[in-house]
Amino acid sequence: MSKELGYVLITPYTLRKSRTGGVLSRLLSSTGLDLVAARMFGPSPELVKRHAELIRGNDSVWPEIQHLLSEYVEREFVPTEDGQVHRVLMLLFEGENAIQKLRDTVGGFEDSVESADTIRGTYGDYIKAHDDSVTYFEPAVLVGPNEAAVKDVLGLWSEFSEADGGILDNAMSLADQDNVQKTLVIIKPDNFTFPSSRPGNIMDLFSRSGLRLIGAKLLRMSLAEALEFYGPVQPVLREKLGGMAVDRACKALKAEFGFEMCDEVKEALERTLGPSFGDHQFYGIMNFMTGQWAPDIEGDEAIAEGKVRCMTLVYAGEDAVEKIRNILGPTDPSKAAPGSVRKEFGTDIMVNAAHASDSAENALREIGIVKMQEDTIKRWYNCYFVK
Repeated sequence: MSKELGYVLITPYTLRKSRTGGVLSRLLSSTGLDLVAARMFGPSPELVKRHAELIRGNDSVWPEIQHLLSEYVEREFVPTEDGQVHRVLMLLFEGENAIQKLRDTVGGFEDSVESADTIRGTYGDYIKAHDDSVTYFEPAVLVGPNEAAVKDVLGLWSEFSEADGGILDNAMSLADQDNVQKTLVIIKPDNFTFPSSRPGNIMDLFSRSGLRLIGAKLLRMSLAEALEFYGPVQPVLREKLGGMAVDRACKALKAEFGFEMCDEVKEALERTLGPSFGDHQFYGIMNFMTGQWAPDIEGDEAIAEGKVRCMTLVYAGEDAVEKIRNILGPTDPSKAAPGSVRKEFGTDIMVNAAHASDSAENALREIGIVKMQEDTIKRWYNCYFVK
């Protein structure tokens, strides 16, 4: 069976309740599909109107659900009168039988009555009165019922992706708060080795911050991006690790030859071995984040997409940098506090689950490097549906 592309739209209510991580965990671990794109939208009135029209025109949706869903989208997705948009997170998944797998994992609307084995059973509501009228409806997520519907919805949202998507500065009113910041989080490639609940579980921990998630992107970091992102670390590694490498080398030489190394030997090692060892460790970081060994890559290959995936997230709110870093924990997972991201999911100093900006200034720099505003939805739509 050939691969399919499917989508999930996480509703404003689910985002407000910080249930995004739980939803993502269920989608990845239950379907076994690859998450290939993520983008935050603040749907405009025109996008909302046309999406509701697609729902009303979809004969594969029950008439009652058509009415409920279209009204829900028009009510919950449209911006407020003062222009504040509501956040909707689009996730794209790729794999065999992707559309049906997503439908099965999301579940039907009546699952919310007493079932918890689907996303809607856990996070949605479909409550009826004794006369069978619907008194409360919250679908938690929206999903394409078939290939034709997926094509129509993705075609529509890709049309609006640049204008309505990216980092949603107008998705909240923060002007009256002090110390408002943005910060970048990268959920690192070790969490995407195979489809698992890890990325969503990490998001769940970050949700304790009380911050708003205003941007999301799946990234295959290029070597050029990695070099710009981690470049400031290279001289630090040369200095700190270089000295350690020389000390270890001198001890090894003493053990082998039975005498102390003279100052001339130490100075020669400091000029040669030290920087080389620091560079080797730096290339190791680059390889971990891109799946490529930098010295082997030349020319245009350096700007091409990397071989591994990570997920980039932008959070905003008061003291965002400090709040996120407190939840993240120190670089060395062995020194992190219980319940922190790196203690729960990290392995060592490099494979430590996630990155977070260390200052508001660095956050803006890093957000620019990973191109958080860049649209990736249209590219995936064109790949599958434009001949």
